[in-house]
Amino acid sequence: MQLSQKYPVVTLCEVLNYPRSQIYYEPQSPVDETEVKAAIVKLCGRHPTYGYRRRISAMLKRQGYEINHKRVTRLMRELGLMGKPQVKRKCTTNSTHASKRYPNLVMNLAIERPDQVWVGDITYIRLQQEFVYLSVLTDVLTRSIRGWHLARSMDVSLTITALNKGLAKGRPEIHHTDQGVQYAANEHMRLLQQQGVKLSMAEVGQAWQNGYAERLMRTIKEEEVDLSEYRNFTEAYEQIEQFLENVYMKKRIHSSLNYLTPDEYEKKWNEQQKKNVI
Repeated sequence: MQLSQKYPVVTLCEVLNYPRSQIYYEPQSPVDETEVKAAIVKLCGRHPTYGYRRRISAMLKRQGYEINHKRVTRLMRELGLMGKPQVKRKCTTNSTHASKRYPNLVMNLAIERPDQVWVGDITYIRLQQEFVYLSVLTDVLTRSIRGWHLARSMDVSLTITALNKGLAKGRPEIHHTDQGVQYAANEHMRLLQQQGVKLSMAEVGQAWQNGYAERLMRTIKEEEVDLSEYRNFTEAYEQIEQFLENVYMKKRIHSSLNYLTPDEYEKKWNEQQKKNVI
């Protein structure tokens, strides 16, 4: 534009009715998304039920990609990686018993520190020849697994073993579960009371009152159990152990933990407490 050497660009654009932005616009070459798609496919292979949620975007950013969740959604749609439908689960809670019930102590409770509240739940797992049962205890603040056990029986030893594993690492202020017969059993209650732990239970039929535990079990089912074909009890135990103690604790990020893993979040929390003391 030779006239621009004699007249201001603003004046020329007004006279010629020409968009000023077009003068400075430099067309950009399209971004090659092949590498990003390959990274998404790899992540979805490791975490098949992450879907298009923000976790995939966060995981990509941890690997150095600058990308938002809308672009991730589009790319995953192009790749056909949009998750899978939910499967209805079998109920494992038997709350018809004469054991003592305890009130819900965690309703609207502000969770401020690790080991303030542990929540527990039980789920079933179908093997080729039998059903087995998984009991898990998790810390609400950090989402860390505190104790777990897999067994062929759903009697009180299932929850007792998971609890003993947890108590070997620490002690909660409150232990919260549903009103299932295993959790209400005298042996289970007595063990907690001996440790000075307060007992808390969700109301019968109100599964949402034990939502943290329910969500954890759903994650275990969707991201490990439903994607595996365990040939026997030993294989199921080994793979679930690998998922809970390695994948879930050290590799799986949580949006509720600022996209950190439970292990990372708890270490960061403890380090911050030490700084506050100093």
